[in-house]
Amino acid sequence: MAVCIAVIAKENYPLYIRSVPTQNELKFHYTVHTSLDVVEEKISAVGKSLGDQRELYLGLLYPTEDYKVYGYVTNSKVKFVIVVDSSNTSLRDNEIRSMFRKLHNSFTDVMCNPFHNPGDPIQSKAFDGIVSGMMVQTG
Repeated sequence: MAVCIAVIAKENYPLYIRSVPTQNELKFHYTVHTSLDVVEEKISAVGKSLGDQRELYLGLLYPTEDYKVYGYVTNSKVKFVIVVDSSNTSLRDNEIRSMFRKLHNSFTDVMCNPFHNPGDPIQSKAFDGIVSGMMVQTG
């Protein structure tokens, strides 16, 4: 399914980035960071029109020739970015939403761990397992 999954902090630094295949890791870092501009645009546009009631799922941020980039923002302004291969046409919007929901739940579990300092990179084996499950079809 996904070729890259990233969790970006409120201050726009990466808390977690994982990509498959690993030789394209720098390319995916670039893709994730360029998508943050689109995320900020969508957040500000939605914030003005709806006030405090906003949808967490941002949808397709932008397509490239090889990939589609999707975004999601938590209430605490932590951003999730999932990059999917463009050739995967069977992947529907509700499946992407469920991936983000599962990622958000796992992220919440990490934040509830009393030994995790918020703002530190995520090094949870359980979180890593959830992300691996989302990426296993492409690997």
